Amino acid sequence: MARRMSMAMMAVVVLMTGGSPLSAAQSTALVEMVRQQSEVYLGGTVIPSRQVTIAAQMPGRVDFLAGAEGDVFDANTALVALDDAELLAQRRAALAQMGNADAVLRNAGVQFNRELVSPQSRSTMPGMAIPGMFDNMFTRNFSDMMGMNDSGFERHADLYSRSAGVEQARSAFMQARSQLEAIDARLRDQVGYAPFSGVIVNKMVEVGDTVQPGQPLLAFADTTALQVQVDVPARLMPGMQVGMVLPARLDVHDRAVHARVAQIFPMADPVRHTVTVKLDLTLDAPAAPGMYAEVFLPDPHTPITKIPAVPRSALVQRGSLPTVCVRRDDGSRELRVVRTGKSVDQERVAILAGLEGGEQVFVNTPPGQQCR
Repeated sequence: MARRMSMAMMAVVVLMTGGSPLSAAQSTALVEMVRQQSEVYLGGTVIPSRQVTIAAQMPGRVDFLAGAEGDVFDANTALVALDDAELLAQRRAALAQMGNADAVLRNAGVQFNRELVSPQSRSTMPGMAIPGMFDNMFTRNFSDMMGMNDSGFERHADLYSRSAGVEQARSAFMQARSQLEAIDARLRDQVGYAPFSGVIVNKMVEVGDTVQPGQPLLAFADTTALQVQVDVPARLMPGMQVGMVLPARLDVHDRAVHARVAQIFPMADPVRHTVTVKLDLTLDAPAAPGMYAEVFLPDPHTPITKIPAVPRSALVQRGSLPTVCVRRDDGSRELRVVRTGKSVDQERVAILAGLEGGEQVFVNTPPGQQCR
C-alpha cells in the first residue's frame, strides 16, 4: 500500500513539472524589482558614417562604370566616366591657340628688345647712307632746336608701343592658357573618383545613358563604420550630449548593443519638433545600412520606477523571441515570452513585460529541457 502511494505522488510531481522531473543542476532565482528611470524607445535607421552621391557635372553619355551595387573600391578609383571626345577636340584647338599666342608673345619681345638696342626713330634710310647721315647729324638736331620736332618723345612713344605689344601678346597667351585649363577642369569632371574606400550602394545609370548636369549617377558609402540616425523629440534633449553611450537594439535576432552619440544637429525640425541625432555603432555590430534599430533614451520628465529584473542565464532564446521558464506556486513550470530592456548590470537584464516581482524563474536551463 505504501509503495502504491509513493508511485502516485511521483506521478503528481511529474505532471506538475511538465512531464519530466527537474534536473538537480537546475535552480531557481527570484525576480527582483530594481529602480530604473523610465525610457523612451525611438526607432531609427542604420546609415553609413560617410556617404556621397556622385552626380554629372557636364552633359554627356555614360562611357564607363566600374561596377555594380556591392562592389568594393579603394580611394581615388575611377567609378564612372562620361564620353570626352568633344572636350578632347576642344583641348587640341586650345593648344593650337596657345601655341600661336606664344609665338606672338616671343615676337613682341624681340621687337621690344630691338627698339631698345636700335631705336627706329634714329634709323637711316635704306640704300642712302650719306643723306641719312646728314639727316641724323644736322636736320634732326636743327628740328629739335627750332621746336619743330622732339626726338626724345618719339623714342618714348616707340618704346611704349613695343611694350604695349608685349603686354597684349602676354594677355592673349594667358587667355589661351586659361581656356586650356578650363577644358582640363571639365575633363576631370567627366570622371567620378571614389573619395574614400567604400562600396557602391546604389547605381542610378547604365553605360550608354545620356545624363544632364546635376543628375545623380551612383551613391558610394563607407560601410565599415555604421551609425544609427534617430529623430529625438525636443523634450528629451536636455541632458543629451556628444559622447554619452545609450543602449540600443538591432533588428537582427533582437541584438542588444551600445551606441555612442556622435552628432547632435543644432536645429530642430520646425514641423515635427524633433532633433536629428547620429550615434556610432561598434565595428562588430551585426548591422547593415538601411536596417531598423531602436535607441533607448532616459525620460527626465518621469519619476524613477521599479521594474522586474532576472539573471541572464534565465533567458532562453526561442527563434527571435526571448522566453523564461517560470516556477508556479504549485511547483509546475510555465513558459513565458518576455520583452527585455537594457542591462541592469553584467549579470541581470530588465524585463519590460511578462514578469512580476516576487516570481521565481529557472536558471541554467539545459538544452532541450521542456517548460510547459
